Amino acid sequence: MSLETITEEQFRDEAVAFLEANAKPRQEDSTAWGEGSDKVGLLAEKTFEEEMEEVREGKVWKGRVFDAGFGWITGPSQYGGRELPASYERIWQAESARFDTPSEQPFGIGLGMVAPTILAHATENVKDAYLRKMYRGDIIACQLFSEPAAGSDLAGLEGRAVRDGDEWVLNGQKVWTSGAQYSDIGEIIMRTDPDAPKHKGLTGFVVDMHAPGVDVRPLRQMTGGASFNEVFFTDVRVPDDHRLGDVNEGWTVALTTLMNERAAIGGGGGGAGVIGTQRLIELARKMGRNKDPIVRQALAEIYANGTVARYTNMRAMAKIKAGALPGPEMSIAKLSLTNNLRRISDYVSLVLGPRLVADAGEWGTYAWAEFVLGQPGMSIAGGTDEILRNIVGERVLGLPKEPRVDK
Repeated sequence: MSLETITEEQFRDEAVAFLEANAKPRQEDSTAWGEGSDKVGLLAEKTFEEEMEEVREGKVWKGRVFDAGFGWITGPSQYGGRELPASYERIWQAESARFDTPSEQPFGIGLGMVAPTILAHATENVKDAYLRKMYRGDIIACQLFSEPAAGSDLAGLEGRAVRDGDEWVLNGQKVWTSGAQYSDIGEIIMRTDPDAPKHKGLTGFVVDMHAPGVDVRPLRQMTGGASFNEVFFTDVRVPDDHRLGDVNEGWTVALTTLMNERAAIGGGGGGAGVIGTQRLIELARKMGRNKDPIVRQALAEIYANGTVARYTNMRAMAKIKAGALPGPEMSIAKLSLTNNLRRISDYVSLVLGPRLVADAGEWGTYAWAEFVLGQPGMSIAGGTDEILRNIVGERVLGLPKEPRVDK
């Protein structure tokens, strides 16, 4: 059905009929103390075998969803989309949340960050080759930006791409790449003109993650899991038609991805929805700290800041849904998220004390260690807090730019 022949109510009925025929209603998790899993980590922390099974199940589900017309509701019809307004996408998200469906986490980076960049900057050849497959779940994409020596200074990257006829030869190392171990393609930014000012000598590409010379190695983090990877590129060949945008204009390409990344990371409620307030209250009550004025004040700050962040994010996301591009306000959303996660971590440490670091087998206590250890990583993902504060100060508040060390 096209936009002219389907109303929101008809679309809702169509979505519910599909979900009822293909999935079971979601059962509410028990919130009673001592029942069910007490896991509260921020990262998935799955084994490789568990990840591969999640990917397999996710691909089957996404293929079924796409073929039924719900895979890319707002997307261009030439790539399998339905060209419906964003309100229809919200209807689908609301209805599908009521059903128990396979995880779509492995597709988050590809669809939330890489696909919008391909749509905006890629050649028609690349759009035709990948967009439909990405939204159908046939292939998965990762983002290859960070480098060991560049930190959060994306423009300081050193990985090289050298033109060789109709191809580019890539050499270098990327780090902190989520999902590289099961990705089929990757969006990569490399330096193509080492003599140009550092923001001017970059170019973006879509690279085959299965190509000769691509080496993915897992990185073990202090939580014990390996949610990230380092990726080495040795004489990896990429066709010129897989270039994103013009040569040496990769900074614009990168900004498109980064703004969508911050929208994806920061748009989830500023930390308010990561851990339910009721669970934090129950934790204090079970530990006998619910009457402690310092604990109560910490809880009030979590609730107040989470609520403010949620409404701020709603305003920013409404702007995006109205057709505007993600802007500096998404940096505010990302900062709100990391600040509120830090408040939760401090609160948990205050309430639990030694129980946080000593595994005595007590339900709901030591399990928080994984959350506390994973929380600092969120201050790096999507741009460090320091970089984001500079963006807010310069582009939102109009403050003078930070002195550039490379000038």
